[in-house]
Amino acid sequence: MEKFIVSARKYRPQTFDTVVGQAHITTTLKNAIRHQQLAHAFLFCGPRGVGKTTCARILAKTINCENQTKEGEACNTCQSCISFNDGASMNYFELDGASNNSVDDIRELVTQVRFVPQTGSYKVYVIDEVHMLSSSAFNAFLKTLEEPPPYAIFILATTEKHKILPTILSRCQIFDFKRITITDTVRHLEEICKKEDIKTDKASLQVIAQKSEGCMRDALSILDKIVSFTNGELNYTNTLEHLNILDADCYFRFLECMQQQDLSGAMLLYDDINRKGFEGDLVINGFAEFIRNLLVCKDEKAARLLEVVESFREKYTETAKKVSPLLLISALNILNESEINYKAARNKRLHVELALIKLCYLQQAIQLTAESGELSKKKLVESAKPVAFRQITPMEIRKAPSDRQPGARLIIETTPGKNQPEKLEVKEAISSYPAPEPVNHELLKAQQPGTGNKLSALDKIRKQYKSNGNNGSEPVTHPLDAAELKNAWNDYVQKLKKAKKPAAQSFELAVLRIKDEHSFEAVTSNNIEKQFIEQDRNALFSFLLERLNNRLLQINVVVEDKPADRPAPEISLTAKEQFQKMAMQYPLVKELKDRLRLELDY
Repeated sequence: MEKFIVSARKYRPQTFDTVVGQAHITTTLKNAIRHQQLAHAFLFCGPRGVGKTTCARILAKTINCENQTKEGEACNTCQSCISFNDGASMNYFELDGASNNSVDDIRELVTQVRFVPQTGSYKVYVIDEVHMLSSSAFNAFLKTLEEPPPYAIFILATTEKHKILPTILSRCQIFDFKRITITDTVRHLEEICKKEDIKTDKASLQVIAQKSEGCMRDALSILDKIVSFTNGELNYTNTLEHLNILDADCYFRFLECMQQQDLSGAMLLYDDINRKGFEGDLVINGFAEFIRNLLVCKDEKAARLLEVVESFREKYTETAKKVSPLLLISALNILNESEINYKAARNKRLHVELALIKLCYLQQAIQLTAESGELSKKKLVESAKPVAFRQITPMEIRKAPSDRQPGARLIIETTPGKNQPEKLEVKEAISSYPAPEPVNHELLKAQQPGTGNKLSALDKIRKQYKSNGNNGSEPVTHPLDAAELKNAWNDYVQKLKKAKKPAAQSFELAVLRIKDEHSFEAVTSNNIEKQFIEQDRNALFSFLLERLNNRLLQINVVVEDKPADRPAPEISLTAKEQFQKMAMQYPLVKELKDRLRLELDY
């Protein structure tokens, strides 16, 4: 039974012409070989599986070939090429940088470089994954890499160029390998399928090429797996099943549910996908990529960026013409946010379903309007409704019969309405007062809206009763005077001092400020003084009310920071400023310095 060899090894390129997707590098190397302008050190960098090590091996075989072609290729027939293909070449050394990354490994390599090749013209040393070398190993390799023997060529390969020391980079010719395009990958896979007699269709190979993401080695590994899974027959359906990829038809159905606001259809479709074992983040990521492809199809210039199976290209283009770009952009934002928060969600399925709910009602939540010739996005919200207030009808006040003097009743009649009694009686004890005079109807106007008077009719009646009790004489109120207020305040301070109360000092330090005819402020510098004054507020108010004869007196205690009372901030002087200040205060110090010719270290 013949031993199985994976396609990545079996069909590894043996000449520069068979390398896929790296023509810019293979052409440069062939020209350098033909014109004998080879550098002593090369650095091959790029993504995984794009041909870095393969090109290094082809270069090592070609430069030692005894019968090179005119194009700079190896003949594969001479003794050197045959021994190289069999892995028995004495001039080719390949070192794995991941497992041989110490200083001792590099020293051993440097020791081998000293020996001249027995056959052939060059000794080629390939260090794969060179970024794994330690800093000490790099430094031990610097001198040999800069000035190697004329027969030694070093080829360094890495996937992470940024991890290599700049001193290494400056000593090498750098070749950047690029990802292999989907077209080149599909063409190479078709050639292999023909050689292996594998039945396949182009759609399945395009799916494999997309899944490999520009890595030929991954594409060949996927091909081997699917061939084993399908017994040598590749088609679009079993390729999607094996690679765990959702068909584009699912996303077209999701988009149709979005446009028709069919939430139940979208939920049932996701349930069917979930039962097949697809994770929620895979659905969100695939749908986001689907929306991206539709946005790409909107512009003919960007249509070349569309990387889908050819059978779906026309469907993508037709669908993109029917969908609004604003709807696609908004959906892409929702999907992106959902994908970011997916890992943090405890209920993964609910998280995906919430995203589907937002997408299904997205068209209803967005209104396209034209403002100044530009399209803008607005959310539809319910229009604001005013609060419904119940209209209050004015009240009519009727005087009670005059024959009932003591304990008279005030009867307020209102217009009957909903949830409102027809009569409301308010008893007012006026037995100690004479019978009130007839109520003036002008008092009724005070209760009407818009009069600007804040007193109710009942309060005015009470005031009228009190004025009648005082025989019509109103209490006299004198406006505040600064001198009288100051004298009264000082008298109260002396009263507190005689009583030996600690609040006397706070009262004495307070500053009085008159605001209007009936109010003033006591300004303090801190909260402690304010608290002392507030504790004696009632006694102070009674004292000032009697002295100033002002019934409408109001006192406010406030705290204001006084900059004059603050201690001056200490300014730290430098050593030079300290000496200058000392010299001004004590001139003999400066004279002593000058006489002794001292130099001060400031």
